[in-house]
Amino acid sequence: MTKPGYTTDQHPRILEGNDFKALAKYMKSDSCRNVFLMLGAGVSTSAGIPDFRSPGTGLYANLARLNLPFPEAVFEIGFFKNNPIPFYTLAKELYPGRFRPTLTHSFITLLHSHSLLHTCFTQNIDTLERRAGVPAHKIIEAHGSFATQRCIECKTPFDAEKIKKAVLSEEIEIPRCERRRCRGLVKPDIVFFGEGLPNQFHESIRNLREADLLIVLGTSLTVHPFASLVDLVPNDCPRVLINLDEVGHFNKPDDVLFLGKCDDVVRELCKELGWEEELDAAWEKTKDSLEAGEPEPEPEPEESTEDEQDEGPSSKSKAGDLVEPESVEEDKTSPAEFPTEEKL
Repeated sequence: MTKPGYTTDQHPRILEGNDFKALAKYMKSDSCRNVFLMLGAGVSTSAGIPDFRSPGTGLYANLARLNLPFPEAVFEIGFFKNNPIPFYTLAKELYPGRFRPTLTHSFITLLHSHSLLHTCFTQNIDTLERRAGVPAHKIIEAHGSFATQRCIECKTPFDAEKIKKAVLSEEIEIPRCERRRCRGLVKPDIVFFGEGLPNQFHESIRNLREADLLIVLGTSLTVHPFASLVDLVPNDCPRVLINLDEVGHFNKPDDVLFLGKCDDVVRELCKELGWEEELDAAWEKTKDSLEAGEPEPEPEPEESTEDEQDEGPSSKSKAGDLVEPESVEEDKTSPAEFPTEEKL
């Protein structure tokens, strides 16, 4: 028989339970000061951004018109060097300013305003965290993003307004380096197949040792090295999974699972925290993040497959044994995700 609040190995439990009430109580306590986040596809699909692989509706299913040798070629650096038109055709459809941040993105801004957010690790390249008001220094874009761009040859940064004008023009103009002796192709700082992950990602991993709470949202935890972060927090750090399905290996006493759509689960948590009005107010402000004249897209339908996790149906909480993630060995050529964390 074990004492209340203790596990069988005599390690004291941090949470009083595995539900919203216990999590909210912990988050409001002096013991919770450094919250880390891991974001994947399910955070952005309700913004209307399609995933890659859903049959008939995913981005890959709609790339046939570009006459690619295979769908993934659009994000392959070698193919881009020979033919950048398919990528920029796709980029025009996905460019920042077309999509409004979700309720979940606004939750991240609340974590920051309540001085709880340490770092937000995201696999998504949509920049919706920034557009929701999360400070750039709090965000680690593991697979890069549309936020910055540079020449692929000499690495000279390229002006944001110039690339935006080129991409969004009626007939796409392929941006090139403005250095006379270079004139190399310019692309957003999105990690393509064949490219390494940003140094900032690798340098930030050590900070996970400071975590008091890890919240994992809308990801299948299948792409490494990103997926391995979940195992790098202290042993006594509570870990929360908010996702459509059970993924990863969340079977520690202080692990909590909330299965459902990210936005729905986040709202329930904010109710328990007493933040619901703040959440709605923060999300209302994100209307201004859409470019002038840009209609708000319809949310993508929520789907679940073995390979991908979007957001899911009804919200419920549970703790349980899950499938153990793959090796934590790092693969520095993991591709970009927009927004899905699955390999392209």
